[in-house]
Amino acid sequence: KVTARRIVSDRLSNGDENEVILKLESCYDLNVLVEVRDEAPPQFQMRNFVVIQEILKLESKSLSYSLRPNKRGEYHFGHTILLISTAIGLLQRKVKSGAPEAVKVYPSFIKMHQYELMAISQNLTMQGQKLIRRVGNSKEFDTIKDYVMGDDPRNVNWAATARRGHLMTNHYIDERAQNVYCLIDKSRAMKMPFEQMTLLDYSINASLVISDIALRKGDQAGLVTFEHSVDTTLKANHRGAQIYHIMEALYHQKTSFNEPDIASLYTHSVKNINQRSLLLMFTNFESIHSLHRQLPYLKLINRKHLLLVIYFRNTEVDKLLVNPAGSTREIYNQAIGRQMLEEKLLIRDELQKAGILSLYTTPQNLNVDVINKYIEVKAKRML
Repeated sequence: KVTARRIVSDRLSNGDENEVILKLESCYDLNVLVEVRDEAPPQFQMRNFVVIQEILKLESKSLSYSLRPNKRGEYHFGHTILLISTAIGLLQRKVKSGAPEAVKVYPSFIKMHQYELMAISQNLTMQGQKLIRRVGNSKEFDTIKDYVMGDDPRNVNWAATARRGHLMTNHYIDERAQNVYCLIDKSRAMKMPFEQMTLLDYSINASLVISDIALRKGDQAGLVTFEHSVDTTLKANHRGAQIYHIMEALYHQKTSFNEPDIASLYTHSVKNINQRSLLLMFTNFESIHSLHRQLPYLKLINRKHLLLVIYFRNTEVDKLLVNPAGSTREIYNQAIGRQMLEEKLLIRDELQKAGILSLYTTPQNLNVDVINKYIEVKAKRML
């Protein structure tokens, strides 16, 4: 008969294309036609997945397909069903091959690996997205080297120059061992879906990416999740296993659809985050009134730390405003959409007046924009 073996990683990356390979092997002494039906996890609803392959006698063949999960959790594969027939095609033999298996869907570790090399080399020029220009230089001393053409003459070390008899210059590197915390809002506002993924999952993926970048740049990464109270806390650290602890903590995050309580977050930060840190808060404000309720506590957090509020642009509203209105109902819809857009811009202005950094971005550009903002903060020595 023909056997099939499924090759799939024990971890899938949320929001990314993950490859699944099927290895087919024939023990027949004649050519056969095989109709392959793989029982993918029910979350994907792949009801029409059929691949027809011709396999020569005693031949091995492989085929592949991709899966894009949209939720974290455990996914269960079933059997691989094979319908085998000869060239005549009068009869089919049904073979149930392979064994059921379970895999876990983790936050997007594929994007984490993609962005880490680009950020370290400070080259994020991809698909029209370009890294911000570096401004200034850091003042953490690294070493003294011989002066070469192009070095900043202001960094000439005159004492070392006098000892050596030729120009020596100081070299500096980015300040390291600074705390970078991702604060993830898990309230019901973060369950808003965009392209089959929620804002919470977009934020979780971006938190994993920026934590990995911070660790590779010598900083310490930490994590805090909250809604009506603080839920998960992972102290900032730069040890080798920190990124895996962050990934495991992010894997288990769920929401109970409560309102966010920034007051409890402020109390928690006072007790548990002693050193001045960069706090990247992933949240969402849909109205100026929701911001005003939390703004006093955001100001208190910003006094002790450098707070960056990251909230989302509603791309569905943008699509609504592109096309001209053709009916009275569409006119009303566009009027409401413009009001929502103006409130989002008003939120940005209110945060700026309060001296709080903000990042207004789309879910699709979240990773690149957050990395750029982090590098900008480091380059300007704002922390």
